[in-house]
Formats: sequence, structure tokens, C-alpha cells
Amino acid sequence: MGMEEGKTSFGMSVFNLSNAIMGSGILGLSYAMSNTGIILFLILLTCIAVMSSYSVHLLLRSAGVVGIRAYEQLGKRAFGHPGKILAALVITMHNIGAMSSYLFIVKYELPLVIQAFLGLQHSSGEWFLNGNYLIIIVSILIILPLALMRQLGYLGYTSGFSLTCMVFFLISVIYKKFNIPCPFDGFTNHTAENISIDGECEAKYFTMNQQTAYTVPILAFAFVCHPEVLPIYTELRNPTKRRMQAIANVSILGMFVMYLLTAIFGYLTFYLNTEAELLHTYSKVDPLDTLILCVRVAVLVAVTLTVPVVLFPIRRALLQLLFPDKPFHWVRHISIALCLLFVVNLLVICVPNIRDIFGIIGATSAPSLIFILPGLFYIRIVSSEPLNSRPKIQAACFTALGFIFMSMSMTFITLDWVYGENRSGGGH
Repeated sequence: MGMEEGKTSFGMSVFNLSNAIMGSGILGLSYAMSNTGIILFLILLTCIAVMSSYSVHLLLRSAGVVGIRAYEQLGKRAFGHPGKILAALVITMHNIGAMSSYLFIVKYELPLVIQAFLGLQHSSGEWFLNGNYLIIIVSILIILPLALMRQLGYLGYTSGFSLTCMVFFLISVIYKKFNIPCPFDGFTNHTAENISIDGECEAKYFTMNQQTAYTVPILAFAFVCHPEVLPIYTELRNPTKRRMQAIANVSILGMFVMYLLTAIFGYLTFYLNTEAELLHTYSKVDPLDTLILCVRVAVLVAVTLTVPVVLFPIRRALLQLLFPDKPFHWVRHISIALCLLFVVNLLVICVPNIRDIFGIIGATSAPSLIFILPGLFYIRIVSSEPLNSRPKIQAACFTALGFIFMSMSMTFITLDWVYGENRSGGGH
């Protein structure tokens, strides 16, 4: 990462930012749509995308005044040392959530891949088909050695590979929509005379239920890229705010299209039966399907390689918080990696469904990074405008919206946990 004059082209910056946006959230979008209906989903997705873009505008205005290169430094500029610590903690929490969601995908998909390679139509319950054992093995044998390196040499390749994977996933989802009939024999675990549930294969335009509470958090989780905006801005060739805003808008629009297509075709394949992790739903149709097996392997490689990539900045942030101004030391380097992997494995084993990770992170750190902090930074840093000017009032409303969304989402999600009848539903 050269801190001198930026060298990255417009196109490459779009690619990098798209990669920062694109994550495991894409797997939850069809589930979100099944709980809102097509039209409501489209409205919500559009709102989040537009607000994501406005949030980037606030960050660029705040950074442009002072030439800042990192999200945490904005926190420091706005609120002094506590602001820096707050920003670092929120980013760290968000990254731990992202790491957990990646390991969740390993927990869901790796057993299905092994099952397919063994040619088993049904899981036979052996230990090597148990996702909880598998994530521990993957963590120790693959992720830990990568996490212990001084720096990741393959960093540049992973992002390209991940995005390619997701495009492959999208194409497969579209293809499968025309390949899988509804209702199909796999889902008919109903009574012997095989009545299908009413409306099981019917697209809803507007719908509401208890799980609708997870929708906006899932969408917010899927659009977070804001800590990456400033580093990408720093690396940009002839960096201007307008140019960087255009990069953000192109990236957000690209992901918007990709997300919408994935959500619609996934939803129109499974309707009411869509699970919180879309890829897992295909195992109900045919666990031995070759195309889906290829997608699973690709996604598994992508998420497994991404975990160390996410672990590095978490460790850097924690070292800064706990041991500021201490030089590199292997003991600290290794022990923080071990603790992080331990915590994340524990989370993934104990939390019943990936929907809960999407929900919590999407209702806490995501709105903080997209709404609350950028609004506050702008109000505090941009001194050329009085507090009662329109831009400042807009920013204040934006922050307030973040708080409202956070408190409402957490309330409804908690209610769903307390009173929800299908606790592990859509997961197993």
C-alpha cells in the first residue's frame, strides 16, 4: 500500500470497492425477499443503496477537509481519542461478524460437498459430515497457518476470485430457476396424499411476518463498505471527491443489480421454502447436483481464503487498542489470532442460524458504519457550515435514522428470539 501519490485507476478502484461491498450477505437476500415480497424488497434495497451512496458523500466531505486516510482517523478528528477507539471497536465488531458469517457458510456447505463426493443421497450422521467438527478442522489446518503469516501474499488474488465466484453463483441461480420445478418432490415432506401448502409456489409482492425484522439488517449488512472508502480514495490516481463519489456510485449500482438478480431468481426458485443461506436450500432438491457442487466448492474456497484477509485488520485494530506503540512481536501476533479464531468458532457453533449473525451485525455495527458515524463525523468536522445549515440538518436526520433503525431492528429481532416458534428453522 503506497502512501505516496495514488496509482490505482478508476476501473480498478470500482473493482476494489465492489469487492469490499460484496460479501456473504448476498446469500441472505432471497430469504429477505421471501419475508417482504418482491416490491417491498425492491423499495428497501433501493433505499439502502441510495443511503449508502449518501453516506460515502458524508465521509468524503469529512475527510476532504483534513486529508484523512482512514475511518478511525475521522473518529479521532471528530471526537478525539475516544472517537478513534469507538470507530475501531465498531469496525472490529463488524469484521468479527463478517468472519463468523464466512465460517457459517463453511459449516453449512462443506458437509454437503463431502456428502456429494461420497455419493450419499442423505447425510449418514458421521462426524465428518458434521459442520461443527469441520469448521474446527478448517480453522486449524487452513485458516490458522494463513493467519500466522507476517503478511498475506495472495491478498490481491482473493478479491478477484471472490467476485468471480459470486458471478458464477448468480449465473447458476438464474439457470437453476428454470431447471427446478415448484413444488418438487424434495419439499413434499407433507402428508401422504401430497397436498402442497397453499401458496407455496406463488410469488408475493407485499408480505409481512415475524422474520421481516431481519430484512433491513440483512440489506444493511450486504452494503457495508464504508471503512474501505478512504483507503481506496487514498490509492486513487488523481483523487478528487467527485471522482471517488462516482467510483462509489458505480460500485453500489453494480452490486445493486447483482443483489437484485440473485434475490429475485433465488426467491422464484424456492418461494416460501427459501432458507437464510440460499445455497444450502438447493440440497433439498438434489444433494448430488454437479453444477451446485461446483458453486459450493468455489464459494467454500472463496470464503475460507477471505477469513484470514478479514482477520488481519481485526488483529491490527486490536493491537492498536491494547498495545499502542509496541513493536511487532510474534507472541502477540499469534495469541490474538488464536483468541479470535476461538471466539468465532464458538459463535458459529453456538448460534443456531446464519440469519442471527446477519441480523445482529446488520442491526448494530452496520447502521453505525453507514448511518450513525458518518453523520456525526460530518456534523463535527465540516466547520465551514453552520449547525442550522441544510447539509448539517440532513446529516443529523441521517444519524437519527440510523439510531431508529438500530433500535427497531434489535427490538423486533429480540422479540423473534423470545417468541419465535421456528428457532432453528431455515437453517437445518
